[in-house]
Amino acid sequence: MRAHLLTSLGAAIFAAGCIPVQIQAPDEPIEINLNVNIRQEVIVRLERDAAELLDQNSDLFGGTTP
Repeated sequence: MRAHLLTSLGAAIFAAGCIPVQIQAPDEPIEINLNVNIRQEVIVRLERDAAELLDQNSDLFGGTTP
């Protein structure tokens, strides 16, 4: 009985493996949405540029930047 069950199960698995699988590309393109926040980097760059500009023109506001 057990051998018959295992044989039937093996045959079912083997038969399922013979079924052709069709893969079809989607009609619409895949969209990957990457929202990257670069605001902090831009602010840091602007702060550095402003500090350099103020160091080069220290007489604009009557002193140097800290």
